Amino acid sequence: MRDYIIMTDSCCDLSAAEAREADVCVVSLSYIIDGKTYLNSLENPPMSSKAFFDLLREGETCTTAAVNVGQFTDVMRPILEQGRDIIYVAFSSALSTTYQSACIAADDLKEDFPDAKIVVIDSLSASRGLGRLVYLAAQEKKNGKTIDEVADFVRDYIPRQCHWFTVDDLNHLKRGGRVSATTALVGTMLSIKPVLHVDDEGRLISREKARGMKAALGNLVDKVKELGVEPISSQTVFICHADCPDSVEYVKKLLAEKYGITDVRSDYIGPVIGAHTGAGTLGIFFEGSAR
Repeated sequence: MRDYIIMTDSCCDLSAAEAREADVCVVSLSYIIDGKTYLNSLENPPMSSKAFFDLLREGETCTTAAVNVGQFTDVMRPILEQGRDIIYVAFSSALSTTYQSACIAADDLKEDFPDAKIVVIDSLSASRGLGRLVYLAAQEKKNGKTIDEVADFVRDYIPRQCHWFTVDDLNHLKRGGRVSATTALVGTMLSIKPVLHVDDEGRLISREKARGMKAALGNLVDKVKELGVEPISSQTVFICHADCPDSVEYVKKLLAEKYGITDVRSDYIGPVIGAHTGAGTLGIFFEGSAR
């Protein structure tokens, strides 16, 4: 059996330590601030996550760029030259062109490596939802599963990978076209926080509203009970946050007190996704009966 490597992109928002533990290759997306382009690399990032969100709080504008075909080719080719196959689990195609670029690169490389297997999967996932999916796939690989078995596992798991978010600053959603200017203005005045999720097609959809951040966070925790696969207490829950550690601790406390969930792994939202959500965002990811 040929060896293979699991690959993803930096929108997985895994920490560098988590990526090393999972033994995954992470392709870096880019973000642009004040005309300067930075790589969203997990190892040795150009700025700390806190520094990035402080810039957004100060009014700095950030735009993002997906990985192009050539970048994928440059990362994939050396792996294939080593005689290893690749399974690439991509950031949702509904949110980025990264998946399409990976598919084109894979097709191009198959001409030079006809015996190699390059499996590209649209995760329909984002942030640490993608990270959690990759983390679980890595566990399957460590348990001796073949590339085809891991690919089947990932495809089967995607419809059960729940993503629920709330955001503190509606103006970032307004800029991204997720809410209207009127909704952003009224919501800000009344401290209304949207509760969003990533749907079956990988799109970020607003589902509910809550008055105040604590109510919104409580709503996210309630989704674990509403949708989570039993036994809920044994779930491994991932959390992403945009520099709001107090919110993380509040959610962890609720998960432990309400459902006995103690395996909770939290880390920052990376700048590529954070550019569109703003500071104060929090997301929760778990296995559900449906998304």
